[in-house]
Amino acid sequence: MRVYHFTEQPYYPVWNDHDGSLRVNLPNRKLDPKIAGDLFHRFYDEWLLADELGYDIMLNEHHQTATCMSSTVIVGLSILARQTRRARLLVLGYPIGHRPDPLRCAEELSTIDVISRGRLDMGFIKGVPYEFPASNQNPVGVMDRFWEAHDFILKAMQSHDAPFNWEGEHFHYRQVNIWPRPVQQPHPPIWSTTGNRSNARVLGGKGYVMATLGSGYNTRPLYDAYREGYIAKWGKAPAADRFAYLGLVAVADNEQEARRRGELVAGYLRSSAIVHVPFRNPPGFLTVEDNARMLKGQTAPRSFTKDGRPIDMHHGSVQDLIDAGILFCGTPDQVYEQIVNFCEYCGGMGNLLMMGHAGFLTHEDTVDNLTMFAQQVLPRLQAYKQPVAETVAA
Repeated sequence: MRVYHFTEQPYYPVWNDHDGSLRVNLPNRKLDPKIAGDLFHRFYDEWLLADELGYDIMLNEHHQTATCMSSTVIVGLSILARQTRRARLLVLGYPIGHRPDPLRCAEELSTIDVISRGRLDMGFIKGVPYEFPASNQNPVGVMDRFWEAHDFILKAMQSHDAPFNWEGEHFHYRQVNIWPRPVQQPHPPIWSTTGNRSNARVLGGKGYVMATLGSGYNTRPLYDAYREGYIAKWGKAPAADRFAYLGLVAVADNEQEARRRGELVAGYLRSSAIVHVPFRNPPGFLTVEDNARMLKGQTAPRSFTKDGRPIDMHHGSVQDLIDAGILFCGTPDQVYEQIVNFCEYCGGMGNLLMMGHAGFLTHEDTVDNLTMFAQQVLPRLQAYKQPVAETVAA
């Protein structure tokens, strides 16, 4: 198993100073640039420690929000491409359906791959509904733009002999000839995220690494849909390294301290839904079917335990989040057992996207969290033999 250290780089000093929304319309006068600079330096120090401890690294991008200051993820990738030595650098995600210039995307990502000497993992994503006010894009047809941008970026990375012309529905270029081209051939590995079975089958057919984010024990049906698409295209079951899962992690040498840290890390979940109502579901973002289910009250922000008990991931207790497989929390032995049980339930999961920092967790706690996990859990996960499921769970 590979483990990627992740934080959303939050500006948490204002999390208790808002008027019902932490995204889009929270006045940026509430941000102190000096404090923001101190936080950025802290987060990069923790990523450099993660590199030394044997983790890989994940970064993401969100816009106009106090929950994630990484609004230009290429900056973070640029710094870490030069300053780290061994970690894979996963950008999950990079919302290409919102970007107006996929040529610039191809150039940025190729340059990062060159500077890092071939350590980039490209995570292309749709993005969350709150991104549309910032990008000024129409939610209707976002996936059409996404897939055209995807196809263009890959063609740009793989065309080496002469400029080519691109005349698509959304993007038009006369001369495309990126410099530099990426180190990894034919292009850096591709990842994507989904919470939708239909899209999971598409990703399986493409063979990309599929990540689910905090989906807990709802993850198995998504993995099985991916397996269906993969087997239909490739004629064999996908290996565990095709699956990734983002889970919150809090580990300590005693259970009481671990749960204190777990409550702080769960601030990521507590804050993510604090959004002004008009930005939550722009028309066209969800399918008609998903909107119908939501109107029927069938798509509340809930997960489930193994035995089917519903959990509200935004308000559940630490124990609820542990039971739902959203938070791995406890002593090193307990955390290892929780992660292995989750892998066994899912039929294999070869990439853990570990949110080892979130919310109000201090730098000192984060360093201890990362160090203890690296020393007492990570080696055991690297030695763990993954199951390879070929059929759906009973």
